[in-house]
Amino acid sequence: MEYVLGHGTENDFVLLPDAEGRLDLTPATVRALCHRRRGLGADGVLRVAPSEVPGAEWFMDYRNADGSLAEMCGNGVRVFARYLVEAGLVTSTEFAVATRAGLRSVVVGDAGEVTVDMGPAVVGAESTAIVPSTAGPVGSVTSFPGVAVDVGNPHLACVTSADVDALDLTVAPGHDPELFPHGVNVEFLTPLTDTLTTRLRVHERGSGETRSCGTGTVAGAVAGLRAAGGTTGTVTVTTPGGVLRVGVTPATTTLTGPAVLIARGEVELAGSADEPYACTRVAEAARA
Repeated sequence: MEYVLGHGTENDFVLLPDAEGRLDLTPATVRALCHRRRGLGADGVLRVAPSEVPGAEWFMDYRNADGSLAEMCGNGVRVFARYLVEAGLVTSTEFAVATRAGLRSVVVGDAGEVTVDMGPAVVGAESTAIVPSTAGPVGSVTSFPGVAVDVGNPHLACVTSADVDALDLTVAPGHDPELFPHGVNVEFLTPLTDTLTTRLRVHERGSGETRSCGTGTVAGAVAGLRAAGGTTGTVTVTTPGGVLRVGVTPATTTLTGPAVLIARGEVELAGSADEPYACTRVAEAARA
């Protein structure tokens, strides 16, 4: 199986070219590919498949590291778009990508930055995230107020004056299952400064804490503006994996940041279909 490794602000992916739409990705296969000890290692898999949606040639079939399907991935779509350009699968640097959350328009820049029109972010109900407390008795927890934000997938964005770098995100934060019946991505971010900057960490459903999350960055920017009494602006978000820019207008949101392709090769999977697999890299180009 041919693969390409890439990342957007260190949110990393295995891309699987599938121009003929023949790959049958099981959840177990995805888990094997993403395993950081027995596999290639990644936060998720991007299958590059032909699109059946008018207006886009290619469909981003995104899977979380645990094998579950996801509607959208902001960092993933930037890496996906960069791959399409580098592989010569599109004839322009401005085009649309089909996702489970709908079409996403992208612009691939000469320096490797990619801008994605993420669509409007829909602010929902207020809710609470629960994380283990780093102070106090063992087993105690801390509640963080937040707001639901839909960016094609569900988020709970919590603006907090707490030290976001000190939060324990080794386990999924607790959330309201009635408000988020299919799970939720949870963001913790500092209040916006006068220059509209913030720091953000995120726990992604199906992947755990990641170095960055594109849709989560957009959700955090929207929640940060809301907490500051605004609704529009350009927010600079620093994640553990790098810096992203989010534009928020009355009509839509945009996400701008780097997309890097770091290696390519072939991989074989060994084991049973029920409980795969160890991955054997047959060949791989040198990483950049």
